[in-house]
Amino acid sequence: MQSRTTALIVAAGSGTRVGGDLPKQYVSIAGKAVLAHAIDALAGHPRIDEIRVVIGAGQEGLYAATVGGRAVAAPVIGGTTRRESVANGLAATTSDLVLIHDAARPFLPTEVVDRLLAALEEAQGAVPVLPVADTLAEAGAELGRTVPRAGLARVQTPQAFHTQAIRAAHAAWDADLEATDDAQIARAAGLTVKTVEGSPLLDKLTYPTDFATVERRLEASMVSRTALGFDVHGFTQGDGLWIGGIYIAHNRALAGHSDADVGLHALTDALLGTIGDGDIGTHFPPSDPQWRGAPSHLFLTHARDLIAARGGRIDHVDLTIICEEPKVGPHRTAIRARVAELLGLSEAKISIKATTTERLGFTGRREGVAAQAAATVRLPETVS
Repeated sequence: MQSRTTALIVAAGSGTRVGGDLPKQYVSIAGKAVLAHAIDALAGHPRIDEIRVVIGAGQEGLYAATVGGRAVAAPVIGGTTRRESVANGLAATTSDLVLIHDAARPFLPTEVVDRLLAALEEAQGAVPVLPVADTLAEAGAELGRTVPRAGLARVQTPQAFHTQAIRAAHAAWDADLEATDDAQIARAAGLTVKTVEGSPLLDKLTYPTDFATVERRLEASMVSRTALGFDVHGFTQGDGLWIGGIYIAHNRALAGHSDADVGLHALTDALLGTIGDGDIGTHFPPSDPQWRGAPSHLFLTHARDLIAARGGRIDHVDLTIICEEPKVGPHRTAIRARVAELLGLSEAKISIKATTTERLGFTGRREGVAAQAAATVRLPETVS
């Protein structure tokens, strides 16, 4: 029977060298937190049976917002050092094999995991490494002697072990000493640790320049998608209607299962179209009573969040309201500001227009309001 494997992601640090208020594992890259990138990379491997994350005390809210609906085990609260955090995570791990991975290395190629698990068939541990290409020298106020780089390697994570063996190695480690990684602890306990080829993609994110470099690399590999949305609602009795997230006083209302916001419905369908994820009725069926009278901003932000979860970015949205009444012009500025607020975009990325059908057709006869929308989104090439 094939061994079960747990991916243990260590995400308990404060990440103060990055700057800002957020620990670096919660900083967003290409619309998704660093930790979310790491989770998704491991979740996509067929040999990973469980993902467990070690988080810092007090980070529960950040963690819950980052993980969302992802299938991960209950988080483990870490200690004051990385070694203590790993030990806490290992205590909660019951799988035969474990991959101990730093959240700050979020871009994990599948083939590295393949190589690590293959190495565990012959050894008690395995780590990914890269050769040292740069000249190494002692550094101080002045440059010191050169250090020979022959036989040296850059050690990365994830580091793979038979769970019982690395758990015992941690238990045997001198608690007064700190370890740079789990391979050091394993070797001290006499475990055999093999090396496999690592990847430049696994370089650790430590400084603000690291984040900027990765952001540029990801943006260069993103692809652009555009999709359209259309919606129409008829008039009914009432004293006002919702268009583009703004309530407009009027002598009639719009009929619909929700608040019948024709503008936000069209925008929602356009955004869902960019990721090929059905339409508004797929996610919020009219037959479901919980959406009766619901505010349509819930639908739009849901589509926004689905795009973000795929690492996407909304570049621009364009909304055209088609009606004889009410007059949209006086409300255009407010609608633009509201849509920008809901999507988390600058108003420069929001276009709001209004037109009539010259008294022709459904809207021309003042029977209702229609809207058409277009959205342009960039997505990582891997999900395109």
